[in-house]
Amino acid sequence: CPRIHFVSLSPRSFVSFGPRNRSIGAAAKSQVVTNSKNTVQGFKRFHGRTFSDPYVQSSKTNLVYDLAQLPSGSTGIKVMYMEEERVFSIEQVTGMLLTKLKETAESALKKPVADCVISVPSYFTDAERRSVIDAAQIAGLNCLRLMNETTAVTLAYGIYKQDLPAPEEKPRIVVFVDLGHSGYQVSVCAFNKGKLKILATAFDSELGGKDFDDILVNHFCEEFAKKYKLDVKSKPRALVRLYQECEKLKKLMSANSSDLPLNIECFMNDIDVSGKLNRGQFEEMCAGLLAKVEGPLCSVMEQAKLKKEDIYAVEIVGGASRIPAIKDRISKFFGKELSTTLNADEAVARGCALQCAILSPAFKVREFSITDVVPYSISLKWNSAAEEGLSDCEVFPKNHAAPFSKVLTFYRKEPFTLDAYYNNPKELPYPNAAIGQFLIQNVVPQASGESAKVKVKVRVNVHGVFSISSASLVEVIKTAEGEEPMETDQTAKEEENKMQVDQEDQKLQAGDNGDKKLETEEMEDTKQDKKNDQPPQAKKPKVKTKMVELPIENNLHWQLSSKVLNMFVENEGKMIMQDKLEKERNDAKNNVEEYVYDMRDKLHGVLEKFVNEAERDAFSLKLEDTENWLYEDGEDQQKQVYIDKLAELKKIGQPVQLRFLEAEERPKAFDDLGRQIQMYMKIIEAFKAKDELYNHLDELEVTRVDKQVNDAMVWMNSKMNQQNSQDLTLDPVVKVDEIKAKTKELYSACNPVVSKPKPKVEPPKEEKTENGPVNGQEGTETQPSNPDKAPPAGTEQETADNKLPEMDID
Repeated sequence: CPRIHFVSLSPRSFVSFGPRNRSIGAAAKSQVVTNSKNTVQGFKRFHGRTFSDPYVQSSKTNLVYDLAQLPSGSTGIKVMYMEEERVFSIEQVTGMLLTKLKETAESALKKPVADCVISVPSYFTDAERRSVIDAAQIAGLNCLRLMNETTAVTLAYGIYKQDLPAPEEKPRIVVFVDLGHSGYQVSVCAFNKGKLKILATAFDSELGGKDFDDILVNHFCEEFAKKYKLDVKSKPRALVRLYQECEKLKKLMSANSSDLPLNIECFMNDIDVSGKLNRGQFEEMCAGLLAKVEGPLCSVMEQAKLKKEDIYAVEIVGGASRIPAIKDRISKFFGKELSTTLNADEAVARGCALQCAILSPAFKVREFSITDVVPYSISLKWNSAAEEGLSDCEVFPKNHAAPFSKVLTFYRKEPFTLDAYYNNPKELPYPNAAIGQFLIQNVVPQASGESAKVKVKVRVNVHGVFSISSASLVEVIKTAEGEEPMETDQTAKEEENKMQVDQEDQKLQAGDNGDKKLETEEMEDTKQDKKNDQPPQAKKPKVKTKMVELPIENNLHWQLSSKVLNMFVENEGKMIMQDKLEKERNDAKNNVEEYVYDMRDKLHGVLEKFVNEAERDAFSLKLEDTENWLYEDGEDQQKQVYIDKLAELKKIGQPVQLRFLEAEERPKAFDDLGRQIQMYMKIIEAFKAKDELYNHLDELEVTRVDKQVNDAMVWMNSKMNQQNSQDLTLDPVVKVDEIKAKTKELYSACNPVVSKPKPKVEPPKEEKTENGPVNGQEGTETQPSNPDKAPPAGTEQETADNKLPEMDID
């Protein structure tokens, strides 16, 4: 769809920084050895984390590029860019990657791209998710949905299945195991026809392909230190090469159990290194990692309250899922063969693409609803006036359906603050359990001085991000005796003691249970609060109410300010322009280099006959001087310098190339002119011989045509003779364009005359009469002429058959 594309944020994405521009993707990966300190990867894991985060600090030792602390305390990446040291935030670097993906999509679609779907690990917290959304904004993209990777995989699996149980039948339960480069995720999904529902998720963010690579790298670092006295980790370039070779070795061991070699030439200090390993030794070294495989499997089964017999299939995806020891452990745990019907490397991206199609109005997609879950339980806490302390309540328990909205009711006389947090820090792969503070402003008591009722709408949206989306003050207005109570439509709905799912969320989770409302009680401070704040029970007067929207001040744990975000967007725009200018400069330089090599070969090849020896020697010397200049003074010049240098070379080479092209195309042009002259000469001879086909032509016009044909023949013979006697190293006597113009001129002058059609001759009409006179009197009947009789000579049919064919003249 022109307006939507998908993004799967791979931890293997590369961004490389140079003295003049940035390289992203494959171009950056090719520089991972030559420009290792300024080529970054794996930055996805640092989203939403401060520099002091224990995970960031532990990861620094295995990185070849440098991390630094930004003024805000967040993690930055330190590189040399534009020949100066720069520190970029994680959001900026991810924004660079998204910018490249946007350009790629726009280039393929030939249309602008504005919207996208981005996948993130299911264990990402609010801070990490908000950080990714900020990155999308920096790239100028509107993120329609942050999709959990496990949910994307389930969608890629289920949407094509034609044999799923009907909605009223027992669902099909499938377990999905995703072991990628940087994380291990497990989910259980229930499928029915046209819908899927995630039942539970579990994860281990410290178990992934990179962790197996780290073990191999550490092993060979120790081995090379003993064997060759080399400190590998002191040289970033050597460390990168070792990581590359260890990754290859890991893949080979997945397919082969014998001893496999690892050889690297000129590894460090011009020393060649070698080693060997087999699968058994590798599994023994990774025993600690392999022991962690069963943990998330047990957790997800307990959360979903399922038995192994309830599982229909176990699907595995992710690059690291190919390790035999991992597959064996998963298979033994469930007691069944693993299913590999999904593409291990592309399942997440394909799921995002399908979500794009569902969200896009340009595609007609089979109806398929998706119900995700809240990965961690979320609670709110607030100051309680009655208990003179903090009160709290769990708003969204773990594995609650998402997206989802709830309306909570508070009784307050003044503004109050709600603190949102994850209430089980032990299950978080993140050091800070806080989500943010939300100040509900402009709360005032009722006219009677009693506490006002405040309706607060809390929500986990399609991105999996918690927010307080709105707050309303319910103003109560007492009515006169006998007057009917009035309520606004909005109040009438919200006054029911129920928490409602908003319309958007209903659509996204349709089919969960079909209910429009989930019955719950209103959340209040405490029973005592309500008792103190409510007036004494008495005969209630009739009242009417109205809703007043209240402003909310958000103080989120992780959110770029508008000022910082705008600054990042502006900087990204400047870097995009710099990349564009550098590309144009390099293209101009490459054009000069390409012209030098091309002409040097042709001067002793196809162009050899069209240039004399002196010119060839002078031009060859000029090309050689230009080549030397390119690798010396011309290595780093402005775009216009290369354009001028190319124009200078073409001033010499262009005439030679034109002589060659003229010689190539001239014979065909003369042949076309000659054929046309011969055709007109035959027609003129037939006219002079009184041929019936041409006896209708005007003699004066034919005479004029005869003269023009003879003149054209004389011109052609003259030019051909002159050209044949002309040396090929000189400019041609006649050019192809002149010959084509003469051909077109002859056609325009002669063809209207010689192709003039004969005038139509109407055949005589024969009429037969019956029972009456011939002169149209009553009782006459006209008989058609004999259809088998041939038409007389000179009729339209004969003229058409003998009409001159039209000619295509360039």
